Amino acid sequence: MSVSVFAPATVANVACGFDALGFAIHEPGDEVIVRKSGTPGLRITKITGDGGRLPLSTEKNTAGVSALALLSETGYTGGIEMEIHKKMPLGSGLGSSSASSVAAVVAVNELIGSPFERGELLRFAMEGERAACGVAHADNVGPSLLGGFVLIRSYAPLDVVQLPVPEELWCSVIHPHVEILTEDARNVLRRRIRLEDAVVQWSNLGGLIAGLYERNYQLIGRSLNDIIFEPTRSLLIPGFDMIKQAAMQTGALGCSISGSGPSVFALSRGEAKAAEVAAAMQTALNKAGLESETYVSSLNRQGPVVRIL
Repeated sequence: MSVSVFAPATVANVACGFDALGFAIHEPGDEVIVRKSGTPGLRITKITGDGGRLPLSTEKNTAGVSALALLSETGYTGGIEMEIHKKMPLGSGLGSSSASSVAAVVAVNELIGSPFERGELLRFAMEGERAACGVAHADNVGPSLLGGFVLIRSYAPLDVVQLPVPEELWCSVIHPHVEILTEDARNVLRRRIRLEDAVVQWSNLGGLIAGLYERNYQLIGRSLNDIIFEPTRSLLIPGFDMIKQAAMQTGALGCSISGSGPSVFALSRGEAKAAEVAAAMQTALNKAGLESETYVSSLNRQGPVVRIL
């Protein structure tokens, strides 16, 4: 028996929710396939779509690290072979490492008889994030694993809240063909924040969450405002100001950086508007002389897709 799991890309931070908010989209994402083996231990036998950049060593690969954390707790001593198929760009700001980690723990858990409930897998997937960037944050792995819109209320202890998703809320994402490492994007962040800025930021966070519960699209739009991190991180993204201006002029509710960038996301009301916004964002980026991909998606409430092969 083999188990295939596709885990979706995610948009983290969501403007005003640094390290606390994230949501899943339907594409892109990563696939992990696992099967039992006669050789004890976990082995990564194949990686595709990474251009040869990712390590086969389980202790150095985020999917491997996450799966090893799970297996260590169960005491499972059998052999498992793992394939990783990267179906999204590395360093994109769309949770590439998270999608692999989530797909790995869901697949391995299914293969060995599902000793853990879905939500219990989060702490193992977070270990992959620790290996990737030094911080075990959950704003990517949370929504990739659980689907929908997720708030990380606390890390100690871990407290994850799933938020409602208005039916007409759609996302447009543009991924410029540049790479920004999460580690580098964190190094440009301000270490001290003015009280006045903090008040604005947490007020926007509260407004966004209230807008989701009330299905108030105007309130959602007014709240998608990051005055603390976007001003510095946006300097790393070529054409960011033009992209954001194009999205807002086309009627997006709001627009900001996806995760640590360089991808930029916009939320809109309805599929047609989201497609229009994506086209406008791409036109703006073309003027900056950069190639890109765009994705238009409703918010993904399902999370990982499991197939028994």
